[in-house]
Amino acid sequence: MPASALKGMLDTLPDETPRWRLVEARVREVCALFGYSEIRTPVLEQTELFIRTVGESSDVVRKEMYTFQDRGGRSVTMRPEGTAPAARAYVQHRMYLKPQPVKVFYIAPMFRYERPQGGRLRQHTQFGIEAFGSSHPAVDAEVVSVGLSLFGRLGLGGLSVQLNSIGCPRCRPAYREALRDYYRGVVGELCGDCRERFEKNPLRLLDCKRDECRKYRERAPRTVDYLCAECADHFEAVKEYLGDAGFTFEVNPLLVRGLDYYTRTVFEIVSATLGAQNSVCSGGRYDGLVEQIGGPPTPGVGFGLGLERLLLSLENQGVALPGPAGLDVFVATVGEEAFKSGLRTLHALRKAGLTSDTDYMGRSLKAQLKHADRLGARFVLLLGEDELARLSCTIRRMDTGAQWQVPLDEVPSWLLRHENGIER
Repeated sequence: MPASALKGMLDTLPDETPRWRLVEARVREVCALFGYSEIRTPVLEQTELFIRTVGESSDVVRKEMYTFQDRGGRSVTMRPEGTAPAARAYVQHRMYLKPQPVKVFYIAPMFRYERPQGGRLRQHTQFGIEAFGSSHPAVDAEVVSVGLSLFGRLGLGGLSVQLNSIGCPRCRPAYREALRDYYRGVVGELCGDCRERFEKNPLRLLDCKRDECRKYRERAPRTVDYLCAECADHFEAVKEYLGDAGFTFEVNPLLVRGLDYYTRTVFEIVSATLGAQNSVCSGGRYDGLVEQIGGPPTPGVGFGLGLERLLLSLENQGVALPGPAGLDVFVATVGEEAFKSGLRTLHALRKAGLTSDTDYMGRSLKAQLKHADRLGARFVLLLGEDELARLSCTIRRMDTGAQWQVPLDEVPSWLLRHENGIER
């Protein structure tokens, strides 16, 4: 049986990588505009980091983490999300001593053992941003605007922003009790996971995707009705800053997040093209996270989005994405001496910065030209016995068929300077 990739872990083939590079380039452009610098954290972290931050009762910890013992007997986990590792790095490297806020971004693989479906994989690539050190509601609005700015640059439409506040440790206990009171009479009709959530983390009852549980959400108590004065003021300010920036949004009082570290602002940016699993970006504030892992009290806010799901949404909307880049020049040769001379010319072309290739399979000249066309070559350099005798070559422009005789030692400079050549 031939080898294959693990379920939910896909190869990105050469024909597909150009669209990835485009999206990643736009990510870096937008992050530079907003002052976010790149951070790279290890794939493996101590398991305890995620238990303490994501939450022992969360689906991520209970069902989805790739966790194992290393050779030293330590429990380690392949990172399932990016916020906790970024916060760990912030604490470990004493970044709280730097001017605040510290704003970072990452593009990194994440690992979750869950059922693969459209845009959701067991290994997926996540773009995330984190802003540590400021509790100002304008930072919450900025984080949302980073995501919207990225989508705008990519040409992604059909988006809406869902916004909510889930309060803080002072006001959330009363809301938890209100949820328990509401669900107490129907807890026996909930799925097994929600019966456990009822006891351990009732907020997550609102996040269940099963039909038998979702039907109770609409009449559930609303988080915004239980906010303390500070959380209510913060939420109103976030809405005001978003409005001032020209962004529209919808307050969704039933929106919560599946990870335990969130406080106050939570949001999702959803796409109309993805069906039930329609979120393309989600995040919020996590003011207690840094302190949880041993740092000083430090507010924080950020988001994460899966690039696979983003690419799927772009494809569904018909947004043009680049294919493989064609070659500048293909060197086609006839005969052994011409092949050797062609290799020397190939080296000169590459040294001049021109993308170029030649035939290593012994194809006929006709087959070489077909191969050059498949590779998207703009020019073909033709070299045979007659050209060698004249110390020149024939350069053919593939789209027009126009041809020129050019001395071999002038080929790179001709291609770079000639009006019919390659602009750099």
